[in-house]
Amino acid sequence: MNAAASTQQPLRMSADRPEPIAIVGIGCRFPGKANGAEAFWQLLCDGVDAITEIPSERWSIQSFYNREAGTPGKTNSKWGGFVDEFDKFDAGFFGISPREAARMDPQQRILLEVVYEAIEDAGETLERLSGSKTGVFVGISTNDFNQILSARDDRDAIDAHNATGTSASIAANRISATVQRLRQVGDPGSVEYLGEEKMLDLSPKPVKTRKRRAK
Repeated sequence: MNAAASTQQPLRMSADRPEPIAIVGIGCRFPGKANGAEAFWQLLCDGVDAITEIPSERWSIQSFYNREAGTPGKTNSKWGGFVDEFDKFDAGFFGISPREAARMDPQQRILLEVVYEAIEDAGETLERLSGSKTGVFVGISTNDFNQILSARDDRDAIDAHNATGTSASIAANRISATVQRLRQVGDPGSVEYLGEEKMLDLSPKPVKTRKRRAK
């Protein structure tokens, strides 16, 4: 069978054989300023150690570090891997108000950025993905940002954006709703809670990682 002929034959998968999966686009953030697949690959090729001392803008080493393990209220580690510029989120680009963005968990902000970059990396467009059978699946954990907001003395600063900005169950729907706002490509999908981390399966007609109504 020649190549021309083979392209005319539909791929038939047997019931006991899984359907192939292809990764067609990547967006990522890693420590060491690896903001993108190429930068991350270069970091690996160069053998860069991306572990650093805790940046002062995160928290004070002097206040919380103690070399003696088990010291109450202290940690005996002052190193970690840190993603840069998580606070440089361009809320206006995604049609999000400054007030709402201030209450968004950095995980949600970064997620919007890398999803958009993954779509571009794949050579896709929001318009072409509109109406396609596309699903959004997100695994997310930790709620440090929610704890920070909740610990504030100024309770008047709490509003409805706190709930959507700090809830892990909103992460995937945030992608769909934001893309809808950018391109008017579908109505928001419903959410299905799957396990403790609240993975979502939702439905708009946006981004490659999108569409599929939860049941």
